[in-house]
Amino acid sequence: MNAGLVVRNIGELWTTHHLPPVRGAAMNDVTVLKDAFIAVNNGLIVGFGSGSGDAFVGPVTEIRDACRMVLTPGLVDGHTHLVHAGSREHEFALKLQGVPYLEILKRGGGILSTVAATRAASFDELYDQARKSLLRMLAFGVTTVEAKSGYGLEPKSERKILKVIEKLNETQAVTLIPTAMGAHAIPAEYAFDREGYVATVLADLETIRLDGLAESVDVFCEAGVFTVSETKRILMRAKELGFAIRVHADEIVSTGGAGLAAELGCASADHLMAINDKDILALAGSDTVANLLPGTSFYLGHDYAPARRLIAANIAVGIASDYNPGSCPSENFQFTLQLAANQMKMTPSEVLTAATINPGYHLGKSDRIGSIAIGKDADFVLFDVPNFDYVLYHFGVNLVVDVYKKGRRVIADGRLVKE
Repeated sequence: MNAGLVVRNIGELWTTHHLPPVRGAAMNDVTVLKDAFIAVNNGLIVGFGSGSGDAFVGPVTEIRDACRMVLTPGLVDGHTHLVHAGSREHEFALKLQGVPYLEILKRGGGILSTVAATRAASFDELYDQARKSLLRMLAFGVTTVEAKSGYGLEPKSERKILKVIEKLNETQAVTLIPTAMGAHAIPAEYAFDREGYVATVLADLETIRLDGLAESVDVFCEAGVFTVSETKRILMRAKELGFAIRVHADEIVSTGGAGLAAELGCASADHLMAINDKDILALAGSDTVANLLPGTSFYLGHDYAPARRLIAANIAVGIASDYNPGSCPSENFQFTLQLAANQMKMTPSEVLTAATINPGYHLGKSDRIGSIAIGKDADFVLFDVPNFDYVLYHFGVNLVVDVYKKGRRVIADGRLVKE
């Protein structure tokens, strides 16, 4: 068939070929095609392989020369707190001086300062700030982003955040997967009424579902935040309502959050720096993706999640940025990938799998995104590098040249394409 677009002279085309979730040794097994092409029609991949793709070229086919660059699927960032107001650089010096987070909270900082700023911000202010971050993500090769609420912590503000995500989805070149996270923290007004706030979160889930504002629900299961029991109540109700469910688990101490994720069939268990052997075993017996966030470990100076132990246990691993104003204020997903290799000792093939098909799977979109395959959305990235290993080796700069979203070039020569 004649394609609308053929990109040829690709130095190397990298993609996974396994059905998701890709786990264990299979994560290190990817397809690498040399001297390759990709053919696109009506936003979908209609062909790819070694060679020039002449069979897909017709009289009106647009042909682009990849100039020997490396092509990968569009990157999938499966954990972000994209929409928020303000920033927290004023706390940075305090952290460097060793001031504990709880003391920063007492001084009006921490997550509650972001909550106050987000509640006070207008819809347009939130949209404009999030849009700038989203465009930075796109420039680093990210074509799909999971975006959580969680800085409103009361129904009106949570819905404001979710509606910002909805508008971004309608207007921007990145696909957003919305997650409701009213259970991100206990707001100040409920400091002495935990049960009252849990009840508020539970009541709001049905309205969010009816309005179609979120596809999944997340809870921060951690000491001092939500208990395993509270987390289970919220997630079970979310599951009853038809949401996918996920959990921030075992970030600081081992609370059993990862085991709960496996028990409930969560799409992902995220963070996992403090996961114990029992919960590793539980995840190994499930389809829950262990979603690791090395940027947070880097920024906070904490231990990294045990990626090698998780992969050895035959668990499907994903990696994500955890972009947020408090513990990972960076939209640079390439740096996240570099940390996964350098600090968590993941191989280049494992990193690619964890940044494409596995997050596509836990976001429920692996039939459309996450790999180069016939019939999938033509989301792909061209890196000006000799091979994908180089993306992880050469850090601190943006190596992306072009980004395609559903067959349309949205980043060209490192710059946003304006229609």
